[in-house]
Amino acid sequence: MRLLVVGGSGFLGAELVRQAAAAGHEVAATCHTRPGRDEGVAWSPLDVRRRPDVDALVAAYRPEAVVNAAYRQHDWATTATGAANVALAAAAAGSRLVHVSSDAVFSGAAIRYDETCDPDPITPYGAAKAAAETVVAAVAPSAVIARTSLIVGDGGSAQERLVHDLAAGRAKGVLFTDDVRCPVHVADLAAALLELAASGRHGVHHVAGADALSRYELGLLIARRDGLDPDRLPAGRRAESGVPGPLDVRLECDATRRLLRTTLRGARRFLQPHP
Repeated sequence: MRLLVVGGSGFLGAELVRQAAAAGHEVAATCHTRPGRDEGVAWSPLDVRRRPDVDALVAAYRPEAVVNAAYRQHDWATTATGAANVALAAAAAGSRLVHVSSDAVFSGAAIRYDETCDPDPITPYGAAKAAAETVVAAVAPSAVIARTSLIVGDGGSAQERLVHDLAAGRAKGVLFTDDVRCPVHVADLAAALLELAASGRHGVHHVAGADALSRYELGLLIARRDGLDPDRLPAGRRAESGVPGPLDVRLECDATRRLLRTTLRGARRFLQPHP
């Protein structure tokens, strides 16, 4: 497969690039500042907010499939307008598109959300992600919109760094006990996205982990895996913090899991302590 990973230097993007290259695909990837170091991967700097640049890159490479993992949490133009630009370019080139979305599109009012649920965001980031979904569905109806949750790995994710910083006293803040998500391992997520890219699937798919955990419970699992003192992790409630955002958002992934060969493990499984 001739694949383009947009946002290939990010945490998820780098894993997509690594797995795709290891599987023998012809891979190109974009970065905003620094390229990755994977052998045989063609790297290009790209600002997805600039539609002419996106059009030119996709037209020149003509990928069979595009996975868009680019976003900036506090930048509407990158998250929403950038997604529109990638969708338009992919459609013009006749490329399959897998657009990575987020559980942030939901308010948490329903708690459990399957693939048929409409977005009802309550944060600017959630609104940007919801807007991106709308334009992707309109411009590229054959695209996959893959909603996911907190992404964790074997070190290096934002959640893991926060836990280490809190345990070491390098950061202030708390881990919320009432903020529930379905964390997914970056390797599982990347494998599932590549599987969807190579398939004939389209529409909304939920690609998250099997366990629903609070951010505090997730922090405890990370601390125990990494040999940190879990008692050093401060706990608090988002509902009492004044920090905006949804509380309990659980992505129901049963319909998507039935389609995939990839196993989407729960955090209690992939965060087992090292032997």
